[in-house]
Amino acid sequence: MLKIERVPDYQAMSAAGAEIIYQAIVAKLSQGQPFNLGLATGNTMIELYRILAELLNRNRIDLTRLQTWNLDEYALDEHTAVPHSHPLSYWKYMHEKLFNRLLPERNFREAQAHFPDPAAPAEFDRALAAAGGLDLQLLGIGFNGHIAFNEPMPPESISATDFAALPSRVIALAERTIATNAALTANGSRDLVPRYAATMGMKQILAARQTLLLACFAEQQEVLARMLKDRVPTPALPASFLLSHPDFQLIYTTDKINLEQ
Repeated sequence: MLKIERVPDYQAMSAAGAEIIYQAIVAKLSQGQPFNLGLATGNTMIELYRILAELLNRNRIDLTRLQTWNLDEYALDEHTAVPHSHPLSYWKYMHEKLFNRLLPERNFREAQAHFPDPAAPAEFDRALAAAGGLDLQLLGIGFNGHIAFNEPMPPESISATDFAALPSRVIALAERTIATNAALTANGSRDLVPRYAATMGMKQILAARQTLLLACFAEQQEVLARMLKDRVPTPALPASFLLSHPDFQLIYTTDKINLEQ
């Protein structure tokens, strides 16, 4: 079921998203149950992670039973992840923006954080399945409509059913994705952006019990408007598959995006 929340700006979006994630985590951890949280990266999530860490620290939440599962990691080639020291490494991003902000007494350890490995993407899927699947998946949306690095594909090249079943894997990044990420995260340097990435599969994302999509860039308006107008899952717009998810919430900022019909 689709739920849409309109908020005025980036700060409000970040606070709303952090509160949703915090409440979902606490609901299960307080009952002694594990929680599997799918994480996204990028400029959209920076303030959300600061607020989330503050909530977890301030309320003294024991994170022993929390595991995190990142959507993606850049790769140097089809088999080799970028080193953690790479300026665009998502391992580096997550440690800087979230993990290192958690106080030691919160009991979140390195082994609880998982990233898809281009050397063995199927192992990521097996480990996630063994852990019980995702309780909540946090998502951004690419300017071309991708989620994670599941890039758009021509509908004539793959059926909607097969696209929705794609596993975690290594892919070559689309040219628009490279250009966008260069502008947003690499000071315009295309050479700094790797050409490959290991991405969580559509199957794993869509199997999450709760999905939360945040949007705050004007460039996201076109794909969101098309997704909400057509209401048909299509490989040409990967985020459109979220519309059939039983618990899908979209939060967008009205200072940058106008989706009023």
